[in-house]
Amino acid sequence: MPALLLHAEQWTAAPRGVTFGLFGAGAGAGWVFDAVCDRVETGSAVSLRAPLGGADVVEIIGRIGALRPEEYLEIVHDQPWRGRIKLRFRPDRGGTTVRLVAELDESGLEWLLRRRGFPAGRRESPNPRLGLLTSKSGPGNLFAAATDNLAALALEEVNAEGGIHGRPVELVVGDDATDPAVGVAEARRLVRAGCRTLLVATTSATFVAVSRALTGTDVLVVQTLMNEGGESGRLRLQYGERPEDQLATAAARMMRAAGGRRWFLAGNDYCWPRSTHAAARQVLPRFGARLVGERFAALGTQDFSPVIEAILASGAEIVLSTFVGADAAEFQRQGHRAGLGKRCLTLAPAMDESTLQRVGPDAARGLYAVSGYFEQLPTAGNDALLTRYRSEFGRWAPPLSTLTESVFEAVHMWWSVARRVGAEEPKLIADEMRRGRFELPRGTVTLSGGDSAVQPLHLFEAKGTAFALT
Repeated sequence: MPALLLHAEQWTAAPRGVTFGLFGAGAGAGWVFDAVCDRVETGSAVSLRAPLGGADVVEIIGRIGALRPEEYLEIVHDQPWRGRIKLRFRPDRGGTTVRLVAELDESGLEWLLRRRGFPAGRRESPNPRLGLLTSKSGPGNLFAAATDNLAALALEEVNAEGGIHGRPVELVVGDDATDPAVGVAEARRLVRAGCRTLLVATTSATFVAVSRALTGTDVLVVQTLMNEGGESGRLRLQYGERPEDQLATAAARMMRAAGGRRWFLAGNDYCWPRSTHAAARQVLPRFGARLVGERFAALGTQDFSPVIEAILASGAEIVLSTFVGADAAEFQRQGHRAGLGKRCLTLAPAMDESTLQRVGPDAARGLYAVSGYFEQLPTAGNDALLTRYRSEFGRWAPPLSTLTESVFEAVHMWWSVARRVGAEEPKLIADEMRRGRFELPRGTVTLSGGDSAVQPLHLFEAKGTAFALT
């Protein structure tokens, strides 16, 4: 049951059919009707910018779960909390009354209170706690859409197996708002709540800031998703895909598909894109590539036309896109409108399934991604995971990706060690994880004592709003 049901009602002089047709049309009819939604049909991706008071807004990410044209529309969402927004359209006084009912669950209420500056947190507990730092808001909220769900699913499985020494493990979640400074504050809150291990599934900028802010504390910080490495220390573990491996996997096949060798590098201006571009300058020429340009744009950029114009002027045949989350989607959509897709293929190493749905089927043509996991990966372990995930969270839960599924795996990797040595021994947990071999939904992942993992990588091509193995 939701913690709160929020109600609102408004009358308009327009007929019901006209009013219903305003949804997703961008006609300036208010935050609900100005949702980003390419097609008003069941299953379509939706995002809304909801006002929180003053200039503060939050982006709600979900899908259309049900509709009856001109009568009813329901949006099922997972970010920044799980809930539903229900719209009913009723003829009234020659016009239409629109009634909105929005659900706010307990975690959503806690998130909202913290966002508004009120203290909200967990009481002390005798049970071990695991911290998860993710991006429930800001540009990274698209790629983080399934993160909470997968962490919760993994802990449900862990606790069904007895937790740690007979005690259930509790999950405590923080939102970095895709901002390193906020991430540091949230990480410290998780540590105060009793978390001795933090799983960080955010941008590398946040991971680096958190890693350095917690220097000198007895807290294990694990970056679960793709990264450039570089944060060394006994209590620092980065096991996601590395740029040089991703590029080596994709380079030759991208050039064959494009029928050309001219690459343009474009991405967000922070450490992971810059490191990926540095890797590209080392790796791509070994495959005969020619680099013809490079541009960066700040996280949260709305207008990518300067970058797109530079790409078109360069004569590039392949774009290496290191934009992330909402920026990656908007860059791809704006590029499509400018005709970029007719000139170039795009390799986007951080493109995930939730972001691809925002890109839409038209703008996704010619888009490729490379990583160790995709929802369509044909392994028995992945089939079992997808069955459990859909059974637990429903048909319209956000799709899985390497950026989110890695959290599910990280929980199980952590637990496989912590149940032996104890949750309060972060150094011992780190030592054991670092030299482990794990059978996971993506396949075998080996950590052989170094600062990275060995795992199979795959090149996938966007087909509509899903990926297919090439």
